[in-house]
Amino acid sequence: MRLTDVVVPDSQAARTALEVVTHYSPPALVNHCQRSYVFAAALASTEGIEIDHELLYVATMLHDLALEPAFDNVSMPFEEAGGHLAWIFTAGLGWEVERRDHAALIVVDHMQDDTDVSVDPEGLLLARATSLDISGSDPGAWSTELIAGTVLAFPRLDLAERFTACFADQAERKPDSQAARAIRSGIADRMQSNPLNSL
Repeated sequence: MRLTDVVVPDSQAARTALEVVTHYSPPALVNHCQRSYVFAAALASTEGIEIDHELLYVATMLHDLALEPAFDNVSMPFEEAGGHLAWIFTAGLGWEVERRDHAALIVVDHMQDDTDVSVDPEGLLLARATSLDISGSDPGAWSTELIAGTVLAFPRLDLAERFTACFADQAERKPDSQAARAIRSGIADRMQSNPLNSL
């Protein structure tokens, strides 16, 4: 599978979600969101998992927005705060409540490792995609051509430094959060040694 094979929605909702993340996040985080969508959507295709591409795209563009100062919550883990942001954003789009709830769930579930594919396939796929992009996990699940083409289209820039700083800040203020657990388990080292950095 190649980058050009990946379905990218071109709806008003998708365009607006990209506009929002581009406005509030630095280029390295915007590119991370775009790579994460490509990896998640490609995995859905290769593993035969049915998904709502627009829902996945919108949630993926918003999934790290609560790391930004404008949306950071003083005590709530960033993925939970991000879930609330996704709910509000999709309410503004006029989505039905059930679909808003699912958008929020995807954002929360991207930090989990035990999501049930039958309950939240998009959340499971985003978790696997972000694990590849952040920590270099399970690169064999994607074709090398897709990974290389995606990194070329959406360069990593200073993602490792920015993301590590964001998680370290979250960990200091929210020691029981998933971000804190990631810091304690060595995410900084995994980011620096991620094989995607050399592409």
